[in-house]
Amino acid sequence: MLINGAPGSTISIRDRGLLYGDGVFRTLRAVNGKALHWSLHYLKLKRDCTALGITCPDEGLLCAELDRVLAQHPDGIVKLIVTRGEGARGYTPSADTEPTRIWDFSPLPDYPPEWAAQGIKAHVCSLRLSAQPRLACVKHLNRLENVLAAIELSEAQQQDSQLAEGLLLDAGGHLIEGTRSNLFMVSQGRLVTPDLSRCGVAGIQRGRVMAWALQHGMALQVRDVGLDEALHADELFIVNSVIGLWPIRELEKRRWKNFPVTAKIRHGLDQQDA
Repeated sequence: MLINGAPGSTISIRDRGLLYGDGVFRTLRAVNGKALHWSLHYLKLKRDCTALGITCPDEGLLCAELDRVLAQHPDGIVKLIVTRGEGARGYTPSADTEPTRIWDFSPLPDYPPEWAAQGIKAHVCSLRLSAQPRLACVKHLNRLENVLAAIELSEAQQQDSQLAEGLLLDAGGHLIEGTRSNLFMVSQGRLVTPDLSRCGVAGIQRGRVMAWALQHGMALQVRDVGLDEALHADELFIVNSVIGLWPIRELEKRRWKNFPVTAKIRHGLDQQDA
């Protein structure tokens, strides 16, 4: 782990990331000493920092630190956290606060390989996401809704070990995302992904899928999606930077067996990664 460029595992008790969740983060997959899609991750980091009024660290500085992490851990999951930095008591940040940079590493989770081709079983969480347009799409550090949803999923997995992800709706009953993923639906030849203008996180894999669709002439819609509509879709799938792309084979007793469009998109993304 690196803290502001130095080996370490502790931060100040006055760091605003700890006190208020005042910061943002990125989760990258490392393969053979290379962080996949680093340029996209940095652009997203910069946008998210701007949304919170945090000074984004220089890309060259972060690249040098990332290289140090990858030299020791060439394969696995690299996490970058940028907080607003240390501050005095109170919500209002100081104008001269310097951001804190934290790098962490974890081994790649041991997911069943068949999930990528045969799909996963998903659970609809009872937790509802609250609306806050100022934070919509931002991957900020205050992820308590996701924590509670993940706990709910874990409890559901005690009854059904096949469950692999939980899907989240907002207070209006619109599907938004997974507990750790973005959601897509294939319906009548169109690719649909939920509108995230009120809540939710816009991950870079979501952006890659959307870009692939546009490049290959596939109709794409970003709009509100209801649970009933999703249950009648031709295909459903989720994405994030760690898992890549997983089809959903079962949701609320609705089952899918074939994922032709999903497989085509996954193949296209895999070719870009090669």
